[in-house]
Amino acid sequence: MTDVGRVLVVGAGTMGSQIAMACALAGLDVDVGDIEPAMFDTARHQLALRVDRMVETGRLTEPEQDDAFARLHFTTDLDTAAARADFVIEAAVEKLDVKRELFARLDRLCPEHTVLATNSSSFVPSKLADATNRPDRVCNMHFFNPALVMACVEVVRGPQTSDESVRTTVELARRLGKSPVVLDKEIPGFVANRILNAVRDEAISLLENGIASVEAIDTVCRTALGYPMGPFELMDLTGIDIGYFTKQARYAETGDPKDAPSRSVTELVEQGHLGRKSGRGWYVYDAHGKRTMSAGGT
Repeated sequence: MTDVGRVLVVGAGTMGSQIAMACALAGLDVDVGDIEPAMFDTARHQLALRVDRMVETGRLTEPEQDDAFARLHFTTDLDTAAARADFVIEAAVEKLDVKRELFARLDRLCPEHTVLATNSSSFVPSKLADATNRPDRVCNMHFFNPALVMACVEVVRGPQTSDESVRTTVELARRLGKSPVVLDKEIPGFVANRILNAVRDEAISLLENGIASVEAIDTVCRTALGYPMGPFELMDLTGIDIGYFTKQARYAETGDPKDAPSRSVTELVEQGHLGRKSGRGWYVYDAHGKRTMSAGGT
């Protein structure tokens, strides 16, 4: 298996930056690449807040915190970062053309042994592998938000993904303290999100048909079903646009109207209400991400 010593995470957003920090906390050297330098200050600030809480609760010591940040390198120079990467985790925007172009570029830049993994929950390996000359070293390594906390990582192999690449990805996930689950056959949405999307679709249907409010549906899911948060709260946490792009991609693939984004989700995205990160989604949030207003109907 590939001896992973240095990881490149492409995308300095919420997921990418947290995946990068998980790698750094595990003792790996990490490059975080993004085309927008402004993303780096936001990423550092958000990571500092999260890691400070880990220190406060005793899960991490201050020297461990300092060492992790020292191993974390933010860069716009993708060429240099890719050339020294043993493993790449792509966490860019959920748009297939963007990802395919990126994978083709990474294939040209990375060493021959490098595994190219995508964090996408929308696009299976075969959608990206043929953009490269290394389809045997392309797979999904799907983390869950918040990536610093959630234990599960779905490792999805494509038709051409090698056993060695799967083992390397599984061992990397374990090194990060995660619980990897291998899917031996690719399917859009994988396991968790296919189940989650069924719940999410039903929640939106209940809302749009005037059965119950956002807050009522979330309350039922928490208090009757034991969910840690309701489906609308979760959409706000992960980003309403993420689910929207996922639905768009699925609809483009199947042409089935039931796979298209719902009316209410489409309206929120068009208005720029993307959840906590924008200050408003199904709920309204203050500058610290604390909910300040209850949601109403749509």
